[in-house]
Amino acid sequence: NEFKDKNYGAFINFVGIVRDEDGIEGLSFDIYEPILNDWFENWQKKANKKNAYLLMAHSRGDVPNHKTSYISAVLSPKRKVSLKLIQEFVEDFKANAPIWKYDIKDGKRKYAIDRSTPIKGAGILAN
Repeated sequence: NEFKDKNYGAFINFVGIVRDEDGIEGLSFDIYEPILNDWFENWQKKANKKNAYLLMAHSRGDVPNHKTSYISAVLSPKRKVSLKLIQEFVEDFKANAPIWKYDIKDGKRKYAIDRSTPIKGAGILAN
């Protein structure tokens, strides 16, 4: 409802769902909000320059297989802007958002280092 009267012609969303693979029961997530908020604000500024607006939500803690862990969306007057931005935003999110992923196996969290991306200045994952 917040955006229905803003004259946006496109609302493109992406929903991430935890896959059942490698014997996991689900995934668990830790989020470092100060860096995430700065990262998101920078993206919001990029979107606003194109007369677009970003939305995003990510789960914290445990998410079982086949459940949603991540949702993002781009609103813009024209679909081409939203389609391009959602692609760039989701790819950058996967590479740079400070959200740490753990596999859940036998009810225990194990850091998924083999599927993690180094984040500049982030301790053991620093590049």
